Amino acid sequence: MGGVMMVMWILRFFVFNLQESPKYLMGRGRDEEAVAVVHRVAAFNGKTSRLTVEHLKEAEELAGEGKEKMDVSARAAVKRTLAIFDGSHVKPLFATRKLVYSTTILIILWALIGLAFPLYNGFVTYFLETRGASGSNSLYITYRNQVILSVIGVPGALMAGYLVEMPLLGRRGTLAVFTALTGIFILASTTARSSNAYLGWNCGYSYTSNVMYGVLYAISPELFPTKDRGTGNAIVSTANRVFGIMVGAYIGFS
Repeated sequence: MGGVMMVMWILRFFVFNLQESPKYLMGRGRDEEAVAVVHRVAAFNGKTSRLTVEHLKEAEELAGEGKEKMDVSARAAVKRTLAIFDGSHVKPLFATRKLVYSTTILIILWALIGLAFPLYNGFVTYFLETRGASGSNSLYITYRNQVILSVIGVPGALMAGYLVEMPLLGRRGTLAVFTALTGIFILASTTARSSNAYLGWNCGYSYTSNVMYGVLYAISPELFPTKDRGTGNAIVSTANRVFGIMVGAYIGFS
């Protein structure tokens, strides 16, 4: 993967002539460069742009910014960007008792998932080795097992879409059942003493966890107010990533 990333880096900087963002250039007061970029992009696509610096100046005056020169420093640009984070989309997530309950549960759930899965993946091999499990160092077996687990997970996502529409289970029932099954398979995998046994348990884990994730990704936005779903998703995702980082730090010092 590191080699692939190095190739992508070389292609990005030495093969593809990517242009700077006109929006960024305009925000820094570099209107002439922004217009030049637009013309180069248009020419690359076989088109002709009639945009001029005068057009940008006219738009600036119509927006009421022509009389007072805008601060185009990097600090001012960051300040303008951060001005949108005023909490107006966070407060509605906790506006009622029911929303407080559901939002808090979602944050805790995503955080614990971010904690549990990296812990499992980081320590399960060490745990099995200390219990006398025998494995294979074959590169073929490693990639074969990875392909099998990936293929097993595909129908899990499809099954999630089917089960959530069943009146008997629905979203909450499907999520509860398959979260519990995922935990059971994770615990059962610690009893494996051979590579094939571990693969078998992991096949069950891959299937049930894909059902669980499929429902979780669908139900999380639905529980937030419509206009604040983006913020809600960002909060639960942040909780997931922060707890995942904590696991990495713990493993690094262990």
